Amino acid sequence: MFNKLKQVKDLRNQAKTMQDALSNESVTLDKGGITLSMDGNMKITSLKIEDDVKKEKIEKIVPDLANDATKKIQKIMAQKMQEMGGLQGLF
Repeated sequence: MFNKLKQVKDLRNQAKTMQDALSNESVTLDKGGITLSMDGNMKITSLKIEDDVKKEKIEKIVPDLANDATKKIQKIMAQKMQEMGGLQGLF
């Protein structure tokens, strides 16, 4: 039983280390007068829209930018996990 508790604690520590490492990462994407930035914890940190961008264009581009930024952050997360040795000792 204590072995399982230790594994849970180790997992929590690994997750915290990963979250700290990812908080320093970010991606910024630009498309059609709209710029979106996302941090490594997949939170949008900035959204800039030029004055002349029409509403219809915003409604189409913002979801695309958010999805693309999420994919890039997920790739960075996978790379960081490999660098940190993955989730060792869990299974």
